[in-house]
Amino acid sequence: MLKRSMIVLVLSMLCINKAHAAEFINLNPKPEHDSRELQIQDMLVLQLLPNMHDKLADVYKDVLTVNPEIYPYLVDVIKTDRVNGFRGFDLRITLQAVPTVGPHIPVGEDRFTYQISPVAHVKLLQLEHLKGPNKEDFPPNYQDLLR
Repeated sequence: MLKRSMIVLVLSMLCINKAHAAEFINLNPKPEHDSRELQIQDMLVLQLLPNMHDKLADVYKDVLTVNPEIYPYLVDVIKTDRVNGFRGFDLRITLQAVPTVGPHIPVGEDRFTYQISPVAHVKLLQLEHLKGPNKEDFPPNYQDLLR
């Protein structure tokens, strides 16, 4: 009986440690609950989506035969900054997006950095194409979407 209890204790400790390790490794975990901050981030992403969509059309025009789509649930807010200090209204936001084609086939990853201010309104500061598209990720019946 003592041996069985010891085994259960050791196994449960290993499971707990693995769960904590997974949380530690995931630097940008997906939210599990709604919050005011998440709602405001989602509203901002919805306002930026048309601009992001237009920019992605330019990025992928040489590698895809169709423009990629971008959905708000595939956009993560990476970083936000107040450029000119507390209660300043010159803001910078960095977003990472996964554009898709067809039935949500990921075609890459892209990072957008925007300046939002009363003077510049919304200005794209930087667009980094991080990866993709990868031909191996496309099913055979969607290979014609690649150039």
